[in-house]
Amino acid sequence: MNSEHSAPQSAGESGKEKTYSIVINGQQETVSDHHLTYEQVVRLAFPAGPFDILYSVSYANPHGHDGTLAPGQKTVVKDGMSFNVIKTNRS
Repeated sequence: MNSEHSAPQSAGESGKEKTYSIVINGQQETVSDHHLTYEQVVRLAFPAGPFDILYSVSYANPHGHDGTLAPGQKTVVKDGMSFNVIKTNRS
């Protein structure tokens, strides 16, 4: 009987993956990561690159927390967050 109860729990837990609706450069995206890194946001904004230049990444949280991301940094993802990713002239 225990195996009957443990199997549905495992299946149910994997089915509860949270997704977040965000906006990157005006485009709606859905992500499942609770944290996004600078690199992940850049790849969502510019899937084809280039990746050998720096990007300016800023974000606005609907709950009032705004900020920027630099290479190597990450932020907690909330539903409705908006990211702006701009190519810079630095490499």
